[in-house]
Amino acid sequence: MQTLYSKTEEKDIAKYVLFSGDPWRVETVAKQLEDVRHIAFAREFNTYTGLYKGVRITVTSTGIGAPSAAIAMEEMYQCGMEVAVRMGTTMGLKDDLLGKLIIPTGAMREEATSKTYVPTSFPAVADIELINCMNKSTLENGREYVNGITCTMDGFYSQMRDSRLSAKMNKDMSETFTALKKYNISAVDMESSCMLVLANLMGIKGCIVTMTTVLENLKDFLKGDARTKSEEDLCKIALDGLVIYDREVAGK
Repeated sequence: MQTLYSKTEEKDIAKYVLFSGDPWRVETVAKQLEDVRHIAFAREFNTYTGLYKGVRITVTSTGIGAPSAAIAMEEMYQCGMEVAVRMGTTMGLKDDLLGKLIIPTGAMREEATSKTYVPTSFPAVADIELINCMNKSTLENGREYVNGITCTMDGFYSQMRDSRLSAKMNKDMSETFTALKKYNISAVDMESSCMLVLANLMGIKGCIVTMTTVLENLKDFLKGDARTKSEEDLCKIALDGLVIYDREVAGK
């Protein structure tokens, strides 16, 4: 039976699924796949399935934020997903993180969607075997990584980035970052904690692989070729990490 929003079916979807917030980053991944097939592009959900180094992988997009990410997770799970990896960008809270991979062990649940599934005491944690595979892939691809705790929030222009409206309302974005730094939080995004909660509820493997492309309140960011290269590396690291997992963990 075809899913409601992503317009996918079980036969279309691999057990390994990469999730990208940006539908167009999916195209970058698709170009690296062999025997690739475009499954559908419905709403914000752009989906391909193909082979990467002999491993069947699906890549799909979630759009921005936890509500649509939860829909993507639910519909891929409906189609038989067994391993879920969010492959995205993140806002770093430490100046030395720009251009580094953040592969968190867990995330603060400051978004509201996961709270519709379970109480706030339920943890948002990643699978340690997947983390280790993604760490290894990062090093093999010549990048640095940081493990630690991140935070997921709902409000970009109300919590993370100054805007005309935030100025009108006299909102001070620094309050967000000052509070999170007290807890040694590495970065902020809008999807991760919800996706980790759902992976654990589903009883599947899940982890987060993010590239730090901006710093708090966009005080600095990757530009030009550096940004393009970081996106390409992110995609390759996530793909290679799944291959490592398939061969060294699932294949045992």
